[in-house]
Amino acid sequence: MTVRRRLSAAAVAVLLLPALTACESWLGDKEAPPLPGKRISVLQMQRGLEGVQAEAVDILVPPPEPSADWPQAGGYAHHVMQHMVVAAQPREVWSSDIGEGAGSRDRLLAQPVVAAGRVYTIDTEAKVAAFDLQSGRELWETDLLPEDEDTATLLGAGVAVAAERVFATTGLAQVAALDAATGAEIWRTRVPAPLRAAPTYDGGRVFVVTVDNTALALAASDGRILWSQPGVGEATGLLGGAAPAVDNGVVIAPMRSGEVLALTVDTGRPLWSDSVIAATRTDAGAGLADISARPVLDDGRVYVVSASGLMAAIDLRTGRRIWELPVAGIEQPWLAGKVLYVLNTDSDLAAVDARTGRVLWVTPLPQWEDPEDRDGRILWSGPVLASDRLIIAGSHGEAMTVSPYNGQVLGREEMPSGVTIAPIVADGTLLFLTNDAQLVAYR
Repeated sequence: MTVRRRLSAAAVAVLLLPALTACESWLGDKEAPPLPGKRISVLQMQRGLEGVQAEAVDILVPPPEPSADWPQAGGYAHHVMQHMVVAAQPREVWSSDIGEGAGSRDRLLAQPVVAAGRVYTIDTEAKVAAFDLQSGRELWETDLLPEDEDTATLLGAGVAVAAERVFATTGLAQVAALDAATGAEIWRTRVPAPLRAAPTYDGGRVFVVTVDNTALALAASDGRILWSQPGVGEATGLLGGAAPAVDNGVVIAPMRSGEVLALTVDTGRPLWSDSVIAATRTDAGAGLADISARPVLDDGRVYVVSASGLMAAIDLRTGRRIWELPVAGIEQPWLAGKVLYVLNTDSDLAAVDARTGRVLWVTPLPQWEDPEDRDGRILWSGPVLASDRLIIAGSHGEAMTVSPYNGQVLGREEMPSGVTIAPIVADGTLLFLTNDAQLVAYR
């Protein structure tokens, strides 16, 4: 794609932004599902799909439903939250400091999680904290950095909450369990290599993937390692990682090598594997095979997108590839009904038919803080679908809402600072974690 075409796409997205007044919601006017009729998108996918015209179809998604909790990275163990509920005109209600934020060598990696009216976070120095969801008041904090350890980089990998415990992973090659009410440490287990992704809890087991591509299951009760399964080695990878997905007795473990392993939850026995790697990789980022986007499990299918430039739907039982698209991404796709919403690394937000892989619409997002000089690259995170809006956030300190039905940009909101972690929704509260470690709640 030429520079002129990229800048034109960014300009289109900017022109679509509404001029908001003080009384309007930054979510934009709530849009009803479109009426029946033929709609033709003039936008086309960028990376590898320049010649694919978006389909002219009507998009249907399940109605929004409230959910009190968001207990794991990606929501639930299968990473499917469908359609959440937020207020028609959400306003910032509180902001709390969770600890140390991103720096020149550190990056916040972990989504907040919510259960039983508490928000749990982990910062770049492996401090786990709990906050009251309604008020933002800090309830407790626990430092997982041992006293004899110097501060290292990327210590806080992620958290999950289940069975009245908070499970945390760190860059010190440790998994810990804390009491969800008090923060008291219950157990701590050393694993073979550092961790860069959140744990996944299911059925009394905690599943993790290390940076050396080993999937492990630990007993949630006492931290015993129940099984381990190595994948294909890979020397390099992107910052961060993807939490495993679990459903129907199968663990889907994404690897830095681009490999996806399907394992049984009880023994770790391999069922199948697939390499989600683009055949042709042309830029520096695509030269990495890493899977940093959490896989999604639904209705007997696995949806996975790699940084190398390939998105695929795979049969959960057999490992058969159902469809594939030339899409590079590092953000988890959002599944709602039969539609996948995905951000690619070229700052495009797209709707894809989950059954067939057809592209339904594509909206180019701004790529640069200064488009004229191509300076200040914007990294987008998300999306999250709530009350008929797709919510995304950018590293330049702005959140944006987009129609799930046609890709039209609906509104935007200035954040306290940049955001590179996808927002979450729980009990009608929209939560953002900024790069400077501010947890911001809208309601």
